[in-house]
Amino acid sequence: MIIIAGHTLTEAGKRDAAVAAFASMVERARRHDGCLDLSISADSVGPERINVFECWRDQQALNDWRKIAKAPRVKLREAHVKLYRSDKAEKPF
Repeated sequence: MIIIAGHTLTEAGKRDAAVAAFASMVERARRHDGCLDLSISADSVGPERINVFECWRDQQALNDWRKIAKAPRVKLREAHVKLYRSDKAEKPF
């Protein structure tokens, strides 16, 4: 399993427009084979922060998605996002 998680920063007044620009891509990704979850969302506390979370079945599914993703061109100041690999998932509670 591949997990991509973290956050990016943009100008506070432009954050919500940046998140909205990704809505179509998020919807397409969620329908893509191998996407277990994907979210690009405004942070509830930081006015400049956009939270990023992706979960993919495997590297091949992620690679296939990246070939067709067509992310919108959004100006971001910083990216603090990492890719993690996991061999298992379990319920946290």
